[in-house]
Amino acid sequence: MDTIGVKRRRRTWSESLKREIVAASFEPGASASVVARRYDVNTNQLFIWRRQYGDGLLVPTRENGPALLPVTITDAHSAEKTVAPADAGRIEIELPNGYRLRIDAAVEGKALRRVLDVLERR
Repeated sequence: MDTIGVKRRRRTWSESLKREIVAASFEPGASASVVARRYDVNTNQLFIWRRQYGDGLLVPTRENGPALLPVTITDAHSAEKTVAPADAGRIEIELPNGYRLRIDAAVEGKALRRVLDVLERR
């Protein structure tokens, strides 16, 4: 096939779709090349987006709207055991792989993202 004179169009991806694709590539057991094929994205492009995500560049902003986060509701009794009054300004995150993090309000978002990404890959 002769491609001389044929202008290739660049595809554009919305920030939310990039985040969706990156998140799919970080799921346990996921293969980056399989995810890239599923979304018809070049694997190298996916790795660029993953790096941007790790650097905090693909995070939702106020312009993109609020971010939805998974929430687990527990009964009041178990919540009282895990949250002490001295923990004001802290959050606790329990990851599916069993890790539990307690984060102070002063932690930098980029640093937390890097830690979460590393723990998700384990």
